[in-house]
Amino acid sequence: MNKFFKYLAITEGYSFLLILFVTMPLKYLAAMPMPNKIIGMAHGVLFLSYIVVAILVAQLNKWSFKTLLIVLAMSVVPFGTFWMEEKYLNDDQVKA
Repeated sequence: MNKFFKYLAITEGYSFLLILFVTMPLKYLAAMPMPNKIIGMAHGVLFLSYIVVAILVAQLNKWSFKTLLIVLAMSVVPFGTFWMEEKYLNDDQVKA
Protein backbone atom coordinates (compact mmCIF):
# COMPACT_ATOMS: atom_id res chain seq x y z
CA MET A 1 0.00 0.00 0.00
CA ASN A 2 2.91 2.36 0.74
CA LYS A 3 4.37 1.80 -2.71
CA PHE A 4 1.00 2.48 -4.36
CA PHE A 5 0.60 5.66 -2.32
CA LYS A 6 4.10 6.73 -3.29
CA TYR A 7 3.28 6.45 -7.01
CA LEU A 8 -0.12 8.06 -6.50
CA ALA A 9 1.48 11.02 -4.70
CA ILE A 10 3.99 11.55 -7.50
CA THR A 11 1.29 11.29 -10.19
CA GLU A 12 -1.00 13.69 -8.30
CA GLY A 13 1.88 16.12 -7.91
CA TYR A 14 2.66 16.09 -11.62
CA SER A 15 -1.01 16.58 -12.52
CA PHE A 16 -1.18 19.59 -10.18
CA LEU A 17 1.92 21.13 -11.73
CA LEU A 18 0.57 20.44 -15.22
CA ILE A 19 -2.59 22.36 -14.35
CA LEU A 20 -0.71 25.26 -12.78
CA PHE A 21 2.00 25.73 -15.37
CA VAL A 22 0.53 24.40 -18.63
CA THR A 23 -3.25 24.16 -18.84
CA MET A 24 -4.16 27.28 -16.83
CA PRO A 25 -1.92 29.53 -18.97
CA LEU A 26 -3.38 27.88 -22.09
CA LYS A 27 -6.88 28.52 -20.80
CA TYR A 28 -6.40 32.17 -19.87
CA LEU A 29 -3.67 33.36 -22.22
CA ALA A 30 -4.41 31.35 -25.36
CA ALA A 31 -8.19 30.85 -24.93
CA MET A 32 -7.82 27.06 -25.05
CA PRO A 33 -10.03 25.67 -22.23
CA MET A 34 -10.18 22.03 -23.39
CA PRO A 35 -6.76 20.88 -22.02
CA ASN A 36 -7.69 22.32 -18.63
CA LYS A 37 -10.97 20.40 -18.61
CA ILE A 38 -9.30 17.11 -19.45
CA ILE A 39 -6.31 17.43 -17.12
CA GLY A 40 -8.53 19.02 -14.47
CA MET A 41 -10.82 15.98 -14.41
CA ALA A 42 -7.85 13.61 -14.18
CA HIS A 43 -6.35 15.72 -11.39
CA GLY A 44 -9.65 15.70 -9.52
CA VAL A 45 -9.78 11.91 -9.54
CA LEU A 46 -6.11 11.69 -8.50
CA PHE A 47 -6.62 14.26 -5.73
CA LEU A 48 -9.59 12.42 -4.23
CA SER A 49 -7.74 9.12 -4.51
CA TYR A 50 -4.74 10.70 -2.77
CA ILE A 51 -6.93 11.79 0.16
CA VAL A 52 -8.58 8.38 0.59
CA VAL A 53 -5.34 6.42 0.25
CA ALA A 54 -3.52 8.82 2.60
CA ILE A 55 -6.05 8.06 5.31
CA LEU A 56 -5.68 4.31 4.74
CA VAL A 57 -1.87 4.51 4.76
CA ALA A 58 -1.96 6.61 7.92
CA GLN A 59 -3.94 3.88 9.67
CA LEU A 60 -1.64 1.13 8.39
CA ASN A 61 1.53 2.99 9.41
CA LYS A 62 0.01 4.26 12.66
CA TRP A 63 0.79 7.89 11.82
CA SER A 64 -0.19 10.55 14.31
CA PHE A 65 -3.05 12.91 13.46
CA LYS A 66 -0.51 15.70 12.99
CA THR A 67 1.42 13.64 10.41
CA LEU A 68 -1.81 12.84 8.57
CA LEU A 69 -2.72 16.53 8.45
CA ILE A 70 0.71 17.39 7.05
CA VAL A 71 0.41 14.68 4.39
CA LEU A 72 -3.06 15.91 3.45
CA ALA A 73 -1.96 19.56 3.37
CA MET A 74 0.89 18.74 1.01
CA SER A 75 -1.67 17.81 -1.65
CA VAL A 76 -2.60 21.49 -2.09
CA VAL A 77 0.95 22.89 -2.05
CA PRO A 78 2.84 22.97 -5.36
CA PHE A 79 5.66 20.41 -5.16
CA GLY A 80 4.27 19.34 -1.75
CA THR A 81 3.56 15.73 -2.66
CA PHE A 82 7.16 15.27 -3.81
CA TRP A 83 8.47 16.52 -0.45
CA MET A 84 5.92 14.42 1.43
CA GLU A 85 6.82 11.29 -0.53
CA GLU A 86 10.50 11.76 0.26
CA LYS A 87 9.95 12.52 3.96
CA TYR A 88 7.14 10.14 4.95
CA LEU A 89 7.28 7.32 2.42
CA ASN A 90 11.01 6.74 2.36
CA ASP A 91 11.69 2.98 2.56
CA ASP A 92 13.86 3.48 5.65
CA GLN A 93 11.09 5.23 7.55
CA VAL A 94 8.06 3.03 6.88
CA LYS A 95 7.61 -0.64 7.43
CA ALA A 96 7.19 -2.79 4.32
